[in-house]
Amino acid sequence: MKLSQKIESALAGVDKDKTFYSYEYFPPKTDSGVENLLERIERMGKTNPFWIDVTWNAGGVTSDITLDLCSHIQHYSGLDVLMHITCTFMTREKVVDSLQKAKKLGIRNLLALRGDPPRGSSGWVHQENGFNYASDLVKFIKQEFGDYFCIGVAGYPEIHLEATSPEDDIRFLKEKVDAGADFIITQLFFDN
Repeated sequence: MKLSQKIESALAGVDKDKTFYSYEYFPPKTDSGVENLLERIERMGKTNPFWIDVTWNAGGVTSDITLDLCSHIQHYSGLDVLMHITCTFMTREKVVDSLQKAKKLGIRNLLALRGDPPRGSSGWVHQENGFNYASDLVKFIKQEFGDYFCIGVAGYPEIHLEATSPEDDIRFLKEKVDAGADFIITQLFFDN
């Protein structure tokens, strides 16, 4: 199910004031780590999270693991999945390839992010034939895949660390929404 529809239903329902939550997982790099994580997701899934997030490594280094995890969680655990996808070291071709795989696996929900600067870098590094901003990524996904994917974006109520002003932060958020974002996540951690 598209998370935007699930959120709308929850907000319109009897328990519209009920707090919902998700769990975020990072893809392990070993087979035993994947097995351990899947067991943990099974146990934690019994607490009825609204969805499960699976992160995306810079440049899609662990993209196959992310895609496999999302597919497994969705099909075998019965939980809704939100797959992260970032701009970091991702060319347009890598994005299209990854999203075609996601679509083939039946993954519908994405969290489109610029992503953190690469490890060891002091700032954002542009990828040739890639994207600089999450708004560019959202716009591209909408152009290439229409409404197949439900796209979430990040919002920063405490102001993004790199923001020059609260007004700029809101302007950038509006650009992501105008590009086609379906919902905004404003807090990934209960107490960050």
